Formats: sequence, structure tokens, C-alpha cells
Amino acid sequence: MSVADIRFGEIEEGVLTLTLNRPERRNALRNQTLRELGDALAAAATTDAVRAVVIQGNERCFAAGADLEEMRHHDAVSLQQDERPALWKRIDDFNKPLIAAVNGYALGAGLELVLHCDLVVAGEGTLLGLPEIKLGIMPGAGGTQRLSRQVGQQTAMQMVLTGEPISAERAHALGLVGQICVPALTAEYARRLARQVAAQAPLAVQAAKGAIKACQETSLSQGLRQERQAFVWLAGTEDRNEGINAFLEKRAPNYRGK
Repeated sequence: MSVADIRFGEIEEGVLTLTLNRPERRNALRNQTLRELGDALAAAATTDAVRAVVIQGNERCFAAGADLEEMRHHDAVSLQQDERPALWKRIDDFNKPLIAAVNGYALGAGLELVLHCDLVVAGEGTLLGLPEIKLGIMPGAGGTQRLSRQVGQQTAMQMVLTGEPISAERAHALGLVGQICVPALTAEYARRLARQVAAQAPLAVQAAKGAIKACQETSLSQGLRQERQAFVWLAGTEDRNEGINAFLEKRAPNYRGK
């Protein structure tokens, strides 16, 4: 019997934890892994009880890259038909908050998975990098584009063209990592952050996430229009009224995602 590449945790306080489960391969991201992750996120997107998702590896490694055993069998022709871009898009299309809990290494496709997440918690001493250049290849799942937008062209150039990783501390200073903690607490810190997000009004969270992501792909004027449209749309939701009434009545809100 095959073992699943993704292990599901219990949904607790609106948070679903997904664990990369290929420790013998340092959680290398083969197509099957991305397929299972996409399936899990698609299910989470339509499950009201899930309001945020945490992706984690283990204390020694988040994900050390793509599966080279799988990659070596592809050539320029077969890669034209590879399902991998579509698998990555399913992750990118997830509309709820996605939080990465990163320990040890996040390299190559592992860092590209981190770059697909909305919030990142990393353990002290974690290394993040795109070492593909050392194998005669380059990032192919958004690494050059997403990293440049997050840390700037000069830093992205250095990381991609030398293949050398940066520390979690350096990544935090650059804005690539949002929070650093001791490795033993990374998963708990990520879940704590996820619970804080999950406690907010779900529709407002999803709308805000969409508006922030849009700033990477649109002009300022287009982004401002999208933000305003979402702001106006939220005025017609029950949760907006609940949030305002709860504040004025000095009580905790009861958000229902409506």
C-alpha cells in the first residue's frame, strides 16, 4: 500500500494542518505531492469549517526541492505536456489564508511552495534558497518572478545566479519570512497565527487576501479599484454588520461566513 505524500491533521479552531510526508526524500515535491496538495486545498476551499491552512514539513526539513528522480526522465519535449504548471496553479488559486511553517531547508521547489503561501513562520537556522543553477537548470515554478517581487531584483539575482541560500534571519529582514522562532515551536507559532486569522470574518479575509495578491499583477489604479469593489461588496454581508454591532456592543463577534 502506498503512503500518502500529504498527511492531514484535525481541523482545530478553523485551522487545517497539512504535513508534507516524504521524509525519506527530504519532502521532495514530486507531481504526486503537488496533486495531493491541490486536492487537499480544493477540498478545504469548500469546507466552511476550514478558515486557514498551515503547510509544514518536519523539524529537519520543509522541502528540499523537486524530485530529481522524477525530473531526470523529462526532456524539452515531454516538459511541454507536463502537468506541473497546472498543479502549481491550483495552489496559487486557493482563496483562503495559507501559512507555511518552515524548518531546516526550503530549497528549490520547496522555496517556491513557501512563495505561494500568504504568511511564513520559520525556525531559527532555516535556510531558504533556489539552488537550481548548480544543476544546470533554473527555477520553473515561479521562483524568479515571485522572489524578485518579494525581495527585489538584486537579492533575487544573487540567490538565483549563485544558488546560495539565505538564512531565516536574512529572509526575515527582506520580508520573505514574517516571523522567526525556535525550531521546536515553528509549527505551533504557525498554527497560533492561523487561529488568529481564522477568528476573523471569512469573507473579509478572502477579499483582503485577493486584493493584496492583486498588487503583484496590476497597476496601483487597478489595485485601488479592486480594493474598493471588495470593500463595497463586503458592506452587503452579514458578517460586516455582525462585526460592527459586536464592537459597539462590546462583545466578541460571531462570524458565520455570510
